[in-house]
Amino acid sequence: MATGAHAEGRGDIRVTAAVVNGGKNVIIGTSQRVTYPIAITIKDNSGVKGLSHVSVFNKSNGWEFSDWTDTTCVKKSSTTSVCTATMTIAPQWLPDSLPEDVNHTAGLWQVNATVKANDGDYWIADDIAEFKMKRASRLTTDASPEPVAKGAKLTVSGKLTRANWEDLKYHGFTAQDVKLQFKAAGAGHYRTLKTVRTGDAGKLSTKVTANSAGSWRWYFPGTTTTARVVSAGDAVNLK
Repeated sequence: MATGAHAEGRGDIRVTAAVVNGGKNVIIGTSQRVTYPIAITIKDNSGVKGLSHVSVFNKSNGWEFSDWTDTTCVKKSSTTSVCTATMTIAPQWLPDSLPEDVNHTAGLWQVNATVKANDGDYWIADDIAEFKMKRASRLTTDASPEPVAKGAKLTVSGKLTRANWEDLKYHGFTAQDVKLQFKAAGAGHYRTLKTVRTGDAGKLSTKVTANSAGSWRWYFPGTTTTARVVSAGDAVNLK
């Protein structure tokens, strides 16, 4: 039962489950506003009245946001309802609302909520769910020369960048392991051939032998603070 780490209240009302953004990470870039749901399952013998407060709390530095704009409750039984709060965050808000390097906002967050029952019972629950808020990332691929002779060397380059919430721009992400993947013409899936570390400004470059026509791409699995990303494939034919 997910009653929360520092829960307090009155009566038998409880939070039994909570899911943020459908179980997926919350990814924030440099311009677009991001809206994500927090679905909270609540149980009380008298029935559920709803939510009176929802907030998200950074587990490493204590920053808190409570910009929830809408709530809907769906009754599942006479005692149980799922109440969903819609949370909204925009990258432009972050530099002005936080006193230090706003990029430290990325990482592990928790959800706090106050829930109410029809009979007046209430419950103030901390840490009913956890989720990761991550910086968006971008990745490019360029394979050359195109076309290439069979058995000749092919250079596959690219660049890994991630959102900087201080200046709202993308900057190179250095010293990161990125996987080079290849899909032969007519094949259904990519396979990983090697791992290359990003250099200055997030740049990538490696040489491979072109044994068959197909598409090349880079894949970055992400970190605890930066989102995973897969580049578009660059198709190369043999001559």
